[in-house]
Amino acid sequence: MDIQKELAVQFAEREEVIEGLMVAMIARQHALLIGPPGTGKSALVSDLTKRITGANYFQWLLTRFSTPEELFGPVSLKELEQGVYKRNTNGKLPEAHTSFLDEIFKANSAILNALLTLINERIFYNDGAPAQVPLMSLIGSSNEYPEEGEGLEALFDRFLLRYEVNYIGEDQTFISMLKGSTSNPVNMTIEELYQLQFFSDTVTVPDEVYDVLSKIRRELRDQGIQPSDRRFKQALSVIRAKAVLHGRNQAIVEDLMILKNSLWEKPEQQDKVAKIVRNHAQDAVKTRLEEISVEVAEILDNLNKSNDATDAALEATKKIKSLISDLKKMKQAYPNRSEIEQIIASTQQSLNDIASQVLGV
Repeated sequence: MDIQKELAVQFAEREEVIEGLMVAMIARQHALLIGPPGTGKSALVSDLTKRITGANYFQWLLTRFSTPEELFGPVSLKELEQGVYKRNTNGKLPEAHTSFLDEIFKANSAILNALLTLINERIFYNDGAPAQVPLMSLIGSSNEYPEEGEGLEALFDRFLLRYEVNYIGEDQTFISMLKGSTSNPVNMTIEELYQLQFFSDTVTVPDEVYDVLSKIRRELRDQGIQPSDRRFKQALSVIRAKAVLHGRNQAIVEDLMILKNSLWEKPEQQDKVAKIVRNHAQDAVKTRLEEISVEVAEILDNLNKSNDATDAALEATKKIKSLISDLKKMKQAYPNRSEIEQIIASTQQSLNDIASQVLGV
């Protein structure tokens, strides 16, 4: 989609997060962004949601001292005079189609119960009467994960998709971010989003996808990771939404890759879940390319931490040359896979960087 492509240019190294946010909106699900301050979480969500013309958008920064009035609106004095305790929700969360709550885990008990009901059941109780809210997606963000014992487990579980957002890694990408980019913003009407949501509901999920999903569930259980049946059921909505985002009316096995951001319960389970999902949902070539990219990043990280730059550089050069050799063999075996050539180029550039920066070549 044009919005997705444009945001990917504007927000460097955020392609996966952008896709996740788009999928969440199409699937009518909620997403969580975790990362340190200054990683562009607020800017990305704000930019994306404001591009949906005709949709009510609500954004708020929560603190320990935030009050229900800030999110749900003040009590109507006119109604109160008549003995009715009713909030004026105009411009507040109960009337929003999309919402962004920054530092969401600072929600206190006065806010938490109403918030849970609103984002899970799309219901807000005003003067004791349940009212359906138009909320499609709520995006939460935090600088850190909630700690056990804070009573936030239920809130954390409400977010079907969860992404870690870190600082920009690549030097060239960082420079591009500093230079910035100018473009004419691409927008989407809320009617177009409704249409995508309708198409998402009609996407066919073949038996092959269900079978792979069952295998993922079984292997996760073997590792002591047990997402709820409800989470697996909700996962079908993001699988369908991802198919729509890529212009398909039928899901494919590779659509399951998005579940590596959904099926873990604790942060320390992320790597295990990602590996299991990847092994079942991703073809062998792509899996190996990702492994090589991770290996190169680890080699460069170890080089930067080394006290003996020359010996470490020689060792790093040897390892990276070996990986480039593996990549060239893959290229011969799969000549039509253009992504292999891209990884060869980036890996070769890492080798050149070592030579120029450390060895002085």
